[in-house]
Amino acid sequence: MARPARDVTALAVLLGAAGVTHFVRPRPYERIVPKALPAKRELVYASGVAELVCAVGLVHPRTRKAAGYLSTALLVAVFPANIQMAVDVTRSRRASAAFKAGTIARLPMQLPLIRTAWKATREVG
Repeated sequence: MARPARDVTALAVLLGAAGVTHFVRPRPYERIVPKALPAKRELVYASGVAELVCAVGLVHPRTRKAAGYLSTALLVAVFPANIQMAVDVTRSRRASAAFKAGTIARLPMQLPLIRTAWKATREVG
């Protein structure tokens, strides 16, 4: 079985860990679902399932290409939640300056994750 590249493996681990935390601690994720969207808990659970499916799919050669496409779409789809989090945190009087800076700094970090997911679409066994 052809192993995925290290960055694809790292993305799978990241998605798997995030997927699990969607079920273990859903409240922080609910808070960053854009306000216009309904059924926040259900969306958190659905995105958790999607992250777990992507994680598993990325590690197997037969499903890596499809999981790469799905992971790319997922990371693009959840980006508005990351923007919502940055907006909420920067408006918060309780958040520290360091946390505010970190929340903003993590937005461009999505781009390498998306690039790695897209790379997986070309990595088949």
